[in-house]
Amino acid sequence: MIKLYWAPRTRSLRALWVLEEAGAQYERVRLDLMAGEQKSAEYRLINPMAKVPALTDGPVAVAESGAICAYVAEAYPDAGLAPPPGDPARGRYLQWLFFSPGCIEAAFLAKSANVSIRSEAAGFGEFDRVFDVLEAAVQPGPWLLGERFSAADVMIGLDLHFGIDIFKLVPTRPALRAYVDRCLARPALQRAKAIEAAGA
Repeated sequence: MIKLYWAPRTRSLRALWVLEEAGAQYERVRLDLMAGEQKSAEYRLINPMAKVPALTDGPVAVAESGAICAYVAEAYPDAGLAPPPGDPARGRYLQWLFFSPGCIEAAFLAKSANVSIRSEAAGFGEFDRVFDVLEAAVQPGPWLLGERFSAADVMIGLDLHFGIDIFKLVPTRPALRAYVDRCLARPALQRAKAIEAAGA
């Protein structure tokens, strides 16, 4: 059985959401970050970076929330959270899955730290371009892959929710707002948020 190592108010919400979307049976192991439980030698065998989330599934250990989303999507193919190899949509799916840590989070960090980086030197390009690209991607709707919800929506949807609603770094744009609202309305995300709230 999958064992999820998590803590409230972290990227663990991504893992909770994707597991709920998949209908997976899983055990939650809440780590007390203030007490430093994530730094234990035992846990660092699972995630050497001493962060959450991470999961184990029998002998398999996976860290990094994007990798967890990819793993769960492929471990539960009947949930339809990832286009299979050979599906033309798989290229865009992988692009969006990696867009979150590669572009969005770096853009958030640069904006919040008020750091100016030449677009040619910044791995994420330009802050506004990141969200122009996302706006164009979600405009047709309802999801990044059209009618097909995927694990990539878990990554991008939560990033946009945090960027717009929590951190207030991204100005609200109608297409982004509508997309985030569709994500927030998903029953699996509502269950994940309830689990997080109960553990806070």
